[in-house]
Amino acid sequence: MGKALIGEYGWSSTEASLPYTACTVCFALVMVFAGKLQDTKGPRLISTFGGILLGGGLILSGFARDPFVMMLTFGILGGAGIGFCYASTTPPAVKWFPMEKKGLISGIVVSGVGFAAVYISPLTNSLLQHNGISKTFLYLGLGAIILLIAFSQLLIDPPAGYTPKAASPAKSQKDSKPENRPEYGWKEMIKTPNFYKLWIMYAFTASAGLMIIGHIANIAKQQAQWENGYLLVVILAVFNTLGRIAGGLVSDKIGHLNTMRIIFLLQAVNMAFFSQYVSYGTLALGVSIAGLCYGALFSVFPVATAESYGIRNLGVNYGLVFTAWSFGGVIGPMLAARILDSTGSYSASYIVSAALLIVASLLTFVASKKKSPANV
Repeated sequence: MGKALIGEYGWSSTEASLPYTACTVCFALVMVFAGKLQDTKGPRLISTFGGILLGGGLILSGFARDPFVMMLTFGILGGAGIGFCYASTTPPAVKWFPMEKKGLISGIVVSGVGFAAVYISPLTNSLLQHNGISKTFLYLGLGAIILLIAFSQLLIDPPAGYTPKAASPAKSQKDSKPENRPEYGWKEMIKTPNFYKLWIMYAFTASAGLMIIGHIANIAKQQAQWENGYLLVVILAVFNTLGRIAGGLVSDKIGHLNTMRIIFLLQAVNMAFFSQYVSYGTLALGVSIAGLCYGALFSVFPVATAESYGIRNLGVNYGLVFTAWSFGGVIGPMLAARILDSTGSYSASYIVSAALLIVASLLTFVASKKKSPANV
């Protein structure tokens, strides 16, 4: 869409990126308030409202010709709509299942977000080629309103007093403590050191994936002289989706702490060698690993939040943890852009990213030594 805004409206690259940047930030910030509302009002109402906001923002963007106006319609309204919808999916879903399955359920739910790039990108490109920007926004907005309102009616919290049954008696006995751990409100959560460890780990690890996502086309052109970098976007989307399911499944088997260590260290090694990926094959491999590890974060961190602070206030609690993703979305792509402008290469940005991932890995060991119920 950014390329179309530059070509059809004559905007600069910076102007074309403003709506998307605003959408990313607004999405993460609204998650906090939307999570609190869905904890108290229920997911159906909040998701329906989000669908109206997102669809309305897209429709209004079809009439926008000024970057600032589109920043309000697409960035603020659209971003808020995404935040309301996103906050109303994972929390109610995991409440229906025992702790031993929360990783898998979380992974399945958020895999839809990763898979969206596989069909939304070609759909949007097709609409742009045949209808132009204005009608593309209109059609996408109408589709979003209809589908999101319809699917929102399927969202529902478990009844009061509902306790999910474990898969087996042995597992039930083993997991009885985690299921009955104290429930933390957001004010109590932010007073615990573990919250800030979770936040830092999420920000540092998400920044690596977001760096690759934001620059993959240019990386392909610079490192492998590959003009068809859009193919890597599809590969990234597929492995992003698989990572969300695999991360949740592995987390259920070996625990979220061990899963985090595997994700962080694998991504750290991948980033350390990313500058050496100079062929189509090696670059595709590196992108696959980056997508897999990045996607896994979206299933592991909701589980870590639920296990540390309970599920009653999971909407607002995870919303606060998720603000780290927004920060990662700033430091990752911006770091790569600054280093590229200064040195003409991405090599130093890969090394910095690998260092941040190692720091995140070390934090998992620091967190695991604590004994309080609210530890990672």
